Amino acid sequence: MASIGIIANPASGRDIRRLVAYGTVIDNQEKINIIERLILGALAVNVNHIYIMPDSYGLGEQAICKLRHKIDTQRVSVLDMPIDGTQIDSGNAAAMMESIGVKVIITMGGDGTNRAVTKGSMSIPLIPISTGTNNVFPQFIEGTVAGLVAGLMAKKPELQQGVEQHKKLDIFKNDELVEHALVDAVTSKEMFIGSRAIWDLENVSEVFLTRAQPHNIGLSALGGSLDPLDPLDPEGLRLTLGIGGGSVLAPIAPGLIKKVPIEKSSRMVPGTKITICKTPGIIALDGEREVEIGRKDTASIMLNLEGPKVVNLQKVMKLSTAKNLMIYDKELIQWL
Repeated sequence: MASIGIIANPASGRDIRRLVAYGTVIDNQEKINIIERLILGALAVNVNHIYIMPDSYGLGEQAICKLRHKIDTQRVSVLDMPIDGTQIDSGNAAAMMESIGVKVIITMGGDGTNRAVTKGSMSIPLIPISTGTNNVFPQFIEGTVAGLVAGLMAKKPELQQGVEQHKKLDIFKNDELVEHALVDAVTSKEMFIGSRAIWDLENVSEVFLTRAQPHNIGLSALGGSLDPLDPLDPEGLRLTLGIGGGSVLAPIAPGLIKKVPIEKSSRMVPGTKITICKTPGIIALDGEREVEIGRKDTASIMLNLEGPKVVNLQKVMKLSTAKNLMIYDKELIQWL
């Protein structure tokens, strides 16, 4: 059955960076509006079913209710699964969607949301929509187009040519794989997790990146200002912060542009573990503090080219056009 999934994080776009910087707050009513457009786009190409992750705010239920007079609501449902209001829900929903054969997952959130989703499934192609700021992995995408592309992908296997495999950073603690990051891993000298979002670079020692593009915002902008690296390049980037090698000017948060001293930088080779020397501390993943490293612990980071699969919307739409999938007028096809 050609089905797609929607995982929307009701808490995205609301972290501490709205207080310490100038980030936009994306409210849940707007997220409901986006889900509506996703549904309408997917059903327009006759996708069989749409599954939505449940959440405490009821984003999916409210979207379905608002569309009840315009669509066949039997083709859209909220997953029957327990929730606890944390990022674990996103991973559990992705795992459940994989088990029922969902072909594409549309995510709504930030870098952290998508990391949580990939902990549940790394094999289902993602269409990541940004519903916040400081995001690099997801993009600002119109929901109607995202739904349309997801529906086409689910029904037409040949459109898998539009899927790209991105990189990830594997995090090891005491030689055990404990986590991964999609965009950046940052080592900090702080001793406790506290507020999850990383925004103050004063205690940051090193930054590890899967991508570094100067037009992005956040910690990856540090690398983008120094040594640009595209998402599909088969390398990573390691930055050691400190005096001795000059400084870069980078937008690390909305409206927050800082001059950051970089001691040295180097490219990362896939499959090679890099030991974290400065312990104890914390490793923040995709902008959020996640892994605590004690004085007696060891930690390392490795670039892995077998990360999440991401849909290139432009490629899929070009393929769809080339295959006449968007044309319903037979006479027009003959003329072409």
